[in-house]
Amino acid sequence: MRSSPPATRASLPVRLATVGVLLFLHLPMLVIALFAFTTDDTLFRFPPPGLTAQWFAVAWQRPDVRDALSLSLRVATLTTAVALVLGTMAATAVHRSRFFGRETVSFLVILPIALPGIITGIALRSAISLLGIPLSLWTIVIGHATFCVVVVYNNVLARLRRTSPSLIEASMDLGASSFETFRYIVLPTIATALLAGGMLAFALSFDEIIVTTFTAGQQETLPIWVFNQLTKPRQRPVTNIVALFVIVVTFIPILLAHRLTADRPEGGRTL
Repeated sequence: MRSSPPATRASLPVRLATVGVLLFLHLPMLVIALFAFTTDDTLFRFPPPGLTAQWFAVAWQRPDVRDALSLSLRVATLTTAVALVLGTMAATAVHRSRFFGRETVSFLVILPIALPGIITGIALRSAISLLGIPLSLWTIVIGHATFCVVVVYNNVLARLRRTSPSLIEASMDLGASSFETFRYIVLPTIATALLAGGMLAFALSFDEIIVTTFTAGQQETLPIWVFNQLTKPRQRPVTNIVALFVIVVTFIPILLAHRLTADRPEGGRTL
């Protein structure tokens, strides 16, 4: 067995650049976390005049925050379910079938995640109006599913491409039906890809604001609630608390998805 080359220590400029990029990306979130505990409810002052945890109780007692949280969780859960079904079906069809326009279909499935959210939102809003569909929970789910399907599709398709076709062929040769082959061979093979794709879809849906704005009507998800509170100077720590909650709820699924899809060392496993 050929051993891997020894790891080399990164140079000082590379390490400094890495630290700079990480600070650029995550320092604003640390600032939000800090000011979620400030005792001053009107101004952003550094250092904060004092620290307190009272704003967590204040945020939880507000019915508008609870309603927005409930809506966000319902939308994210339903969107994830739709994305898992449609993304898996599309990936399986593209991988196993050979038909005219196959690559075009694959491109069209992936395209929504590359489009600006405002373009997708305006297009969906126009289509919903033309069809006479009232804005509701389901129009938000449809809007979010347009780009959440992509992450499930990419995860499942990548896993299927790394799967030996001989397993499926052997299953069919031994008399298994298409459903049995999918249940006992394909599904266990793509299980971690489905789990990772579902977590990413949940995180993307939970913190989406642009598409939601065009498909929600008067309903407010948690990101829209935060956006609407930015013009209100009072109780800014409450807004920071909610923003911090959105960051945490988004961070955890992405971290787990990363762990599930990380390259595993030979003979080892990821936790």
